[in-house]
Amino acid sequence: MPWGVILIAILLIVALLVIVRCIVIVPQSNSYVIESLGVYKETWDAGLHIKVPFIERIARRVSLKEEVADFPPQPVITRDNVTMMIDTVVFFQVFDAKAYAYGVTRPIAAIENLSATTLRDIIGSMSLDETLTSRDLINTKITATLDEATDRWGIKVNRIELKNIEPPQEIRTAMEKQMKADREKRASILLAEGEKQAAITRAEGEKESAILRAEAVKEQKIREAEGQAQALLLVQKAKADSIRLINEAAPSQNMLALRSMEAMERVADGKATKIIVPSNMQDMAATVSAIKAVAGDTSGAAAAGK
Repeated sequence: MPWGVILIAILLIVALLVIVRCIVIVPQSNSYVIESLGVYKETWDAGLHIKVPFIERIARRVSLKEEVADFPPQPVITRDNVTMMIDTVVFFQVFDAKAYAYGVTRPIAAIENLSATTLRDIIGSMSLDETLTSRDLINTKITATLDEATDRWGIKVNRIELKNIEPPQEIRTAMEKQMKADREKRASILLAEGEKQAAITRAEGEKESAILRAEAVKEQKIREAEGQAQALLLVQKAKADSIRLINEAAPSQNMLALRSMEAMERVADGKATKIIVPSNMQDMAATVSAIKAVAGDTSGAAAAGK
């Protein structure tokens, strides 16, 4: 094979390789910073691009995804001269690839130093108690400060979280004792509330029992009174019926006199020492005659029966 053909084949292969290398596909959520002869030219977004060989180059491949930077604990001093160790977690995202590529040499280190400085300024204006109870406020302040400062670097700080706040050992010991005392106090309060509720429940039960007993006694007395009243009504009704029957029978004077003498005889058989004679029995002779007449009638009736 002549050398000319081989040379042409080599040149074609080289040209093909150069063309292939000039075809660039930018992935999703990425941006490429392109320089032409060492000068920034443009930023390529996701898609297919072709660069000029030997003139243009990809200066920086930048991810547009949200990233997380976990920074080590930083010593900070509160307003009341208490040194604490606080470590932070920063959530950030690149929104301008050009500013990110040319704004700062080491963006992550810059964010770490800036967050530490901002954190010291914020904590230095707060007391220990405020620092321990104002985590959300600190997060909001430091996020706003860093987001404003990192705009010129093409970085947006979405949020910053204080992961751990560690006061000195002696303060932690005091806090643990205080927490233990608070737990014991809450337990005592709960126990007292339980005993109070139990006492109230017992008192209410005794009250209900007393009310039920009183109601039972009341009901018993009412029933007894109703029974006595019913019995009295029955007695009175019996007397009224007997009087009515006597009146309907129309008894003779002789019969009435006899019944009166029988009543007096029953009274005389008793132990009473005095006998009161009714005022309508003044004529004893007439009464005796009536008794004899009644007795004669009774004897005659008996003889007739024989």
